[in-house]
Amino acid sequence: MSKHQWPQFGGRGNVMGREQDEGNGRQGENGHRQYDLAERTAKFGEEAIRFARTLKLDSVTSSLVDQLVRAATSVGANYGEADEAGTKKEFRYRVSLCKREARESKHWLRMIAVAVPQSKDEARRLWKEAHELTLIFAAIHRKS
Repeated sequence: MSKHQWPQFGGRGNVMGREQDEGNGRQGENGHRQYDLAERTAKFGEEAIRFARTLKLDSVTSSLVDQLVRAATSVGANYGEADEAGTKKEFRYRVSLCKREARESKHWLRMIAVAVPQSKDEARRLWKEAHELTLIFAAIHRKS
């Protein structure tokens, strides 16, 4: 269990389009489902890697894919650092990095959707998750 209590988010019964069956969610005191944000950010990074592996690399897509993988996997890494932060200042800084990397992931996904039109649906699905993560980390940052 993380040492910080995060605000409730989403009304979804799934993470990255999958039903909760891997222990990611639990029933909270108020009856709302609570999610393991470390697991959710890790799954986002994993899904971005899987998506990147499906794309044909060329002079345009190569740098876009590289940037996407860096940004998407950094969300979870920075969340882990935030969770272990020793001070409130460090915690807020790490959460702001999570928000920034999630927002950057949205940008690269948008560019990939233009560069590889046949990947648009999957890019859109990942973009939505990146958007939700951006909103979550913005709320955490605001409330901390």
